[in-house]
Amino acid sequence: MRVFVTGASGGIGSVVVEELVAHGHEVVGLARSEASEQKVINAGGTPVRGGLGDLEVLTEAAGDVDGVIHLAFSNDFSDLERSIAEEGLAMDTIGAALVGTGKPFVIVSGTTSADGRPSTEQDPTMTDGPVGGRGVNSQRVLDLASRDVRTSTVRLPRSVHERYVAYGFAGILIAAAQRSGVSAYVGDGSQRWPAVHRRDAASLFRIMLEKGVAGTVVNAVGDEGDTMLSLATAIGAQLGVPVQEVPAETFGPLGEIFSIDQPASSAWTRETYGWKPTHPSLLADLEAGNYPNV
Repeated sequence: MRVFVTGASGGIGSVVVEELVAHGHEVVGLARSEASEQKVINAGGTPVRGGLGDLEVLTEAAGDVDGVIHLAFSNDFSDLERSIAEEGLAMDTIGAALVGTGKPFVIVSGTTSADGRPSTEQDPTMTDGPVGGRGVNSQRVLDLASRDVRTSTVRLPRSVHERYVAYGFAGILIAAAQRSGVSAYVGDGSQRWPAVHRRDAASLFRIMLEKGVAGTVVNAVGDEGDTMLSLATAIGAQLGVPVQEVPAETFGPLGEIFSIDQPASSAWTRETYGWKPTHPSLLADLEAGNYPNV
């Protein structure tokens, strides 16, 4: 299958490209710079120059492949509204190019939260809060299932990780501890964060490209939920700094998200699609230490 991947040079996208190529797919990856193009090449793909705002590039690339995986996001947390709007327009543009084709369109979203229990694939996507607009974007894509697009959403936890390389939102805790000399947590630290190893996540994106049923939501969750305090404690031990409660505002617009208890389950995803996470847990990766300066 010839596949167009946005965000192909990113921390998740690059391993998705590797996963696809390893399973016999041909990948065309969106890249905004020469450096990004080289990362796509190193992962085994063929770069196409452009960004999420280059709508003609997106339309042409989507029209010339057998399926699309969308992963790109600006990650500009200082202007989330603009980033979310840019993402939504790009997703709508790709979706329009696929209407009536029956081709797969796999997108990324975030795990949701449920009151007092791990959220499941059947729980509605969050459409409020700081990143609620991303949920609105993903629902519009899922709705294209009624227009003969084989859409699916892979919900990722806030921490997509691989030791020595990437830690997702846990990386924000690492960076804050490196800067301040304190490994911080919010509230009483009992709120749970789900996580997934990025290579396990990559395998689920491939599975949904190959086998996903139109309109399906899956959860790429390896660990249902470690407490924020346990994460901060592991980081503090590796960096040799004290562990301390801080106000949510310390983490800016993300503080509200950090305050939420958000465990998530992937039981349905595993049973339905045979997905089996096999890589180390987030706590194991944090306890391995040797963090990059993030």
